[in-house]
Amino acid sequence: MKTQTVIIGGGPSGLLLSQLLHTRGIDSIVLERKTKDYVLGRIRAGVLERGLVSLLREAGVADRLDKEGMPHDGTLISYNDTAFRVDFAKLTNSHVVVYGQTEVTRDLYAAREKAGGQIEFNVEDVVIHDAESDAPYVTYRVGDDARRIDCDFVAGCDGFHGVSRQTIPADKRQEFEKIYPFGWLGILSKTPPVDHELIYANSPRGFALCSMRNENLSRYYVQCPLTDKPEDWSDEAFWAELKRRIPSEYADKLVTGPSIEKSIAPLRSFVTEPMRWGRLFLCGDAAHIVPPTGAKGLNTAASDVHYLYNALRDFYENNSQAGIDAYSEKALARVWKAERFSWWFSSLMHRYPDQTEFDQKMQVAELEFLRASPAAQQAMAENYVGLPY
Repeated sequence: MKTQTVIIGGGPSGLLLSQLLHTRGIDSIVLERKTKDYVLGRIRAGVLERGLVSLLREAGVADRLDKEGMPHDGTLISYNDTAFRVDFAKLTNSHVVVYGQTEVTRDLYAAREKAGGQIEFNVEDVVIHDAESDAPYVTYRVGDDARRIDCDFVAGCDGFHGVSRQTIPADKRQEFEKIYPFGWLGILSKTPPVDHELIYANSPRGFALCSMRNENLSRYYVQCPLTDKPEDWSDEAFWAELKRRIPSEYADKLVTGPSIEKSIAPLRSFVTEPMRWGRLFLCGDAAHIVPPTGAKGLNTAASDVHYLYNALRDFYENNSQAGIDAYSEKALARVWKAERFSWWFSSLMHRYPDQTEFDQKMQVAELEFLRASPAAQQAMAENYVGLPY
């Protein structure tokens, strides 16, 4: 087989890149190691920055998003049983949209299938060859069938554990990492959200987040030790702990119910440099991870897709390598800003095992400054709704 771009990874970033390239007549083949049902079964965040929403519209896959997505003009931050609101609309003239990542992926699959896009599922033993040459190719296996695709470029959208980053020689890349000493226990429940906007809570007992998927489906999180397991937490224990960590005015009206999904996610900050090696480009989790505080994971992957899509357009439409040569530098400049915001917000809202009384006083002082300062709120709002590409 032959195509212009092989995209490794059939999650939202790989599918979005494939769909955007299709709108410009650029061919691609997507390789996914799991099944479509497995990909759609992943539970992920659903806060979309303005840049990602624009990309989805450009890709022609925003009809359902525009009908069902929940625009959020602000968010609530609480500490010491009080809450204040950061008004995104007033501070940035913009907002975010709550729309589940699963739904984004579903819309992208529907668009690729409607367009006749080629997606190979259940691929194994993927190997990227000759990425430093002008004629890279990818080999893989589906069952007992060995296959090869010759291409112009390879986009690695295959996540932290994928083959793409590992293809770049270890002496050609540098990795930066911070592991956080806690996790997030999250549940999904068929209950109405406790508020129409997200609530980020700093509590002496640890962080909590009240989020949602739609008007009847809620997503809640509490900070927990990394040694905990989901089965250690009954639904009753989770709800009781969540109520202790959010202001009483919200705890009193919280609607509880059976969890339909429960999991614990560790928190990590990670970046690899560079994000390009020859004609191999890394996108999303293949190149960087952010803690979920601030919902930057999918959104930062989308900014990578923006830069790579436009670089490939420039190559095919203008016979120019300028975008390709600048890809890693441009993507990383924005990635590090997202990493900074996620690190700052995580440091502000969580309780750390080695935190001293001084550290806790500094945290409260920072929260009170954020509450009182329009300039501080504007800086937060600009980062939360998404820095420009």
